[in-house]
Amino acid sequence: MIEAAMIWNEPNNKSHWDPEIDPDWSRFAGMCNLASQAIAAENPRLTRVLGGMSPIDSVFVKTLAAKNVLEHIDVVAVHGFPLDWNLWPLDAWPAKLDEIRAVTGLPIWVTEVGVSSFGAEEVQAWGLERTAELLGGRTPRIHWYSLYDLPQAWGATTRHKEAEGSSYYRHFYMGILREDGTPKQALPVFADLTPTLGLCQWFHFEDPRLDEAVHWMRRLGVRYLRTGLSWADSFRPNALAWFDRQIEALAEFDVTLTFCFTPEHRGIAPHHTSAPLVPEEFAEFCAQMVRRYAHLCAPAERPLAAAG
Repeated sequence: MIEAAMIWNEPNNKSHWDPEIDPDWSRFAGMCNLASQAIAAENPRLTRVLGGMSPIDSVFVKTLAAKNVLEHIDVVAVHGFPLDWNLWPLDAWPAKLDEIRAVTGLPIWVTEVGVSSFGAEEVQAWGLERTAELLGGRTPRIHWYSLYDLPQAWGATTRHKEAEGSSYYRHFYMGILREDGTPKQALPVFADLTPTLGLCQWFHFEDPRLDEAVHWMRRLGVRYLRTGLSWADSFRPNALAWFDRQIEALAEFDVTLTFCFTPEHRGIAPHHTSAPLVPEEFAEFCAQMVRRYAHLCAPAERPLAAAG
């Protein structure tokens, strides 16, 4: 079932929102408020999650609070990768959550956390176990990123790609399964931590891994899953057929469904990071998706978000 709708992905990360277009966050805040209201109009019981921030930044939260964004959402989400990209140590996880708790009383979910096997699979396995120790009991949702390594042929969604050096190539080694579907050392560690730990797994348009992913998640005992539906993909031929297949295949899991990515022809700039020309169009996309999959949305009342 769909337990939550997330509005955007890592908005304070330059790879996912263009700060040159929106330096004071007014465009993002306006779009987020419209989308939140549109989701609530379709399903007032569905938990609304602010797109997971990366980096974790209390000033960003206070900025959005001043623009009334926190009045329209139920959960603040954070993402962290201290062994790969963040400039803080792994053991700082509790302090990073406390930093956000100091500026909002909303529940905090960790909707992306991971460790790459770029250097060594042993590092990933240890990092997974230690991350679970640090976050366990401190947040009601932990989504490990990810099930699969990113295929080398697909490319990672960043602004500067190979110019980022090893930071770019780490994107391709975040899975507990290799690109060919074989297990890494971290997989049995993860299996011992479900269902407390969930997964974050993005599926590309008409992703051939979908059915195998469902098989693996059943086998691993996964309950919680975060994935996304791309507004940009919605303009592709047969987009709704793919969305339907994806959502139906994942219906047995508790899904946080992320809405994000601007179509090139609908942005102020022709890029998925751009603010929309007409933010109401993104809000309508969110409403359309919630309406289309209403039969799979969680029947629980919204206080579900406050657990933990």
